[in-house]
Amino acid sequence: MLAHFHQFFHQHLLSFAIWLPVLLGAILLATADENKPNAIRWFALFSGVLSFLVTIPLYVHFNFSEGGFQFTEAFSWIPAFNIYYRLGVDGLAVPLILLTSFTTVIVIISAWEVIENRVAQYMASFLIMSGLMIGVFSALDAILYYVFWEAMLIPMFLIIGIWGGPNRVYATIKFFLYTLLGSLLMLVAFIYLYLSTGSFDVTEFYKLPMALNVQIFVFLAFFAAFAVKIPMWPVHTWLPDAHVEAPTGGSVVLAAIALKLGGYSFLRFAMPIAPDAARYLSGFMITLSLIAIVYIALVALVQKDMKKLIAYSSISHMGFVTLGFFIFNNLGLEGAIVQMVSHGFISAAMFLSVGVLYDRMHSRQIESYGGVANTMPMFAAFAVLFAMANSGLPGTSGFVGEFMVILGAVQTNFWYAFLASFTLIFGAAYTLWMVKRVFYGEVANENVAALKDLNKREFLILAILAVLVLALGIYPQPLTDMTNATVTHLLSLFAQSKIAVGAGL
Repeated sequence: MLAHFHQFFHQHLLSFAIWLPVLLGAILLATADENKPNAIRWFALFSGVLSFLVTIPLYVHFNFSEGGFQFTEAFSWIPAFNIYYRLGVDGLAVPLILLTSFTTVIVIISAWEVIENRVAQYMASFLIMSGLMIGVFSALDAILYYVFWEAMLIPMFLIIGIWGGPNRVYATIKFFLYTLLGSLLMLVAFIYLYLSTGSFDVTEFYKLPMALNVQIFVFLAFFAAFAVKIPMWPVHTWLPDAHVEAPTGGSVVLAAIALKLGGYSFLRFAMPIAPDAARYLSGFMITLSLIAIVYIALVALVQKDMKKLIAYSSISHMGFVTLGFFIFNNLGLEGAIVQMVSHGFISAAMFLSVGVLYDRMHSRQIESYGGVANTMPMFAAFAVLFAMANSGLPGTSGFVGEFMVILGAVQTNFWYAFLASFTLIFGAAYTLWMVKRVFYGEVANENVAALKDLNKREFLILAILAVLVLALGIYPQPLTDMTNATVTHLLSLFAQSKIAVGAGL
């Protein structure tokens, strides 16, 4: 019996990873007694840890030498339209799935004492959203992917709208409208591809020959959805508003995972389906990436709100990711994937650090602080480490991805690398300028003087993230080994021309 279950579990590993947190979140919603918040918290933590453990076999049983899809599942879902429940992952998706399930555990622990009203709904929202995001990373059928992509908006909309700050309604509506508009254009592209192939199978889309002008339209339809999600300049303005109004857990998930959905989707859909258009428009994409890296870093420099500063920092760092994609070489692409995972750890840690201060003083304004290191030395040590990682300090994960992308950019065009390297200067400028004003100098006021250092729960979260940031910075090989074959496979897809014979612009 046990052997039979083990075989069934292994065959449907991705389905377990997707639906277990969704199911446990639904059970929590249905059965929770709001008068017993501690029981809710422990059940949510159990659910989060169990959901994380279910994703670990994806790494343990992963075939590192294979660039294609593994752990595949396929069942007919809507036969009339040839729509399948089709799942599969490669070396790009597995690290992001592990990041998603791990971050959910961190978010549940971080909200332990902070969230006091509607605790079950808060915890369940994150569990359900975790499953839906893993669905986005696993789906190989366009309609299944689209369902997960849109469904994921609902819990995030509720998290910001119910537990957010004073302008939460404005922020949620803006977030929703931006993402919805882009998603509708993506759906139009999927329908066009379905009419051309008779299938919603993503791997069938990869084989479809298209004229360059058609590819450009398809690519731009995908671009509308994915550029908003990353977010690329100039469709980035929803993100600082969403971050400022979101509760700490919402900011962590937005920065650590939601932004990665856009980057992942460029590599899974836009670039392999329309490779000629991707190369044709690469100059445009690199320009937008460099504007994000340089200009948005300067915008971050003048922020007075710590969350806004970190939000703009995220946009600048994600510019590195898209730059790595569109220089079309191994170093750039692999560096971009490392940067996505690294940014997940660092941005989560920085938003949690701001959350620690906000829980005590209910202010995110830099001017409210000063000399925090005198009253919270343990916290200051963690926060400064994460700030250094955000600046790209060698030995931290922030350095590895950026260094690889810059090396890849040098191979393509020296000036791309030259402009991209400015982020190391500006990143250090805005991050260390914030650190100096918040943590160092004399104790600024009696509120800062009364601050208490980390409790055991906060110490645990920040210590785990610090270990991960240093481990990935010192020894990134477990991650690069996993992505290597997939990167080679993706580059071979991007290199194939799909322009049909005789079809021009």
